[in-house]
Amino acid sequence: MKGFKYYTPTEIKFGRDAELQAGKMLKKYGATKVFVHYGSERIVKDGLLKRILDTLDKEGIAHVELGGVVPNPRLSKVREGIEVAREFGADFLFGVGGGSVLDSLKAIGYGLANEGDVWDFYEHTRMPEACMPMGHVLTLSATGSVMSDSSVITNEEGWKKRGCNSDLCRPAFALMNPELTMSVSPYQTASGSADIMMHTMERYFNKMGSMEITDAIATGILKTVMRNTKKALENPNDYNARAEIMWCESLSHNGLTGCGTDGGDWSCHKMEHEIGGLYDVAHGAGLTTIWGSWARLVCDDLPERFYKFAVEVMDVEPVGDEMDVIYQGIERMEDFFRSIGMPTNFKELGVEPTEEELHLMANKCEEANNGHIGSALTLYVEDMYRIYKEAAKK
Repeated sequence: MKGFKYYTPTEIKFGRDAELQAGKMLKKYGATKVFVHYGSERIVKDGLLKRILDTLDKEGIAHVELGGVVPNPRLSKVREGIEVAREFGADFLFGVGGGSVLDSLKAIGYGLANEGDVWDFYEHTRMPEACMPMGHVLTLSATGSVMSDSSVITNEEGWKKRGCNSDLCRPAFALMNPELTMSVSPYQTASGSADIMMHTMERYFNKMGSMEITDAIATGILKTVMRNTKKALENPNDYNARAEIMWCESLSHNGLTGCGTDGGDWSCHKMEHEIGGLYDVAHGAGLTTIWGSWARLVCDDLPERFYKFAVEVMDVEPVGDEMDVIYQGIERMEDFFRSIGMPTNFKELGVEPTEEELHLMANKCEEANNGHIGSALTLYVEDMYRIYKEAAKK
């Protein structure tokens, strides 16, 4: 077991009508002029945005709104948000939507609180020294951004998808009502669940240290998400299933499942950034596209973790050859992904990368990560290309 720091300052209000506490929570945290950020017009048409803004008006809190955030949120929208919020004189930021909205909001928070170009933080040429305070109403269970230190933005110039991690961007509070996820499409529901699981598995497959309780929490999250995703797909209005998935989202990415370890591998996430940047696909779907190819390359160097995963998470019978058990575990996870409509290769994703594009993604991933990725197994550009290539061959 390694020593660790666990920091989760975000206050959570969870349950039915949680979003109606927006005004009171903003007032509690001293907000007087709020920049409100959102994505889909769905929240406008169904009245959610108005219900939330009414609570701000009731508390006498001034506000300005900017919508239009898309999946794989764009740097151009971040820059627009910085201008709008600065001109308004915002003292607090507030998001309504999924992880893409919060990723964009965090970047706007960096841009307002620091001098210079906000993209510098995502290119890792410098680190932010401050961030504007923020809160959020969650409408999609996926990224875990409401309690995480991460933000991922796509720069349209070169279609670079890059992340910035800093405790400075952790929201002051989040309002989580599972009912708000009931209108999410089956594909996005499944993609979000896949993202939750991948956040957990990226930390689970590490080479340096583990804790019994950390493994138990990770196993519980994975099994809970798998079980309840199927329930939510069968009955989109199943409140309990939606609630289980929503809470697992936050626990999977607030640092809890990395306690006592080296923090995890993260190769799949870093490689998916290039898939998402090039093809603009749903993040969870991009992750499941390459996971099996990554796992088969890495498992020989991490047999104990993959064996434990196969037996304790995927319920493989622990008999016979060790590697047979490991491969059964990988195959069962891929079977699960397919059962909820998630791809396990580029063909199933609906993408046919050319040889040039496979090399391009590998080269961009190498460039973005100082030449190598991974902790379960250190991967270099030829390994990244091999994983992309294997996912394209299936």
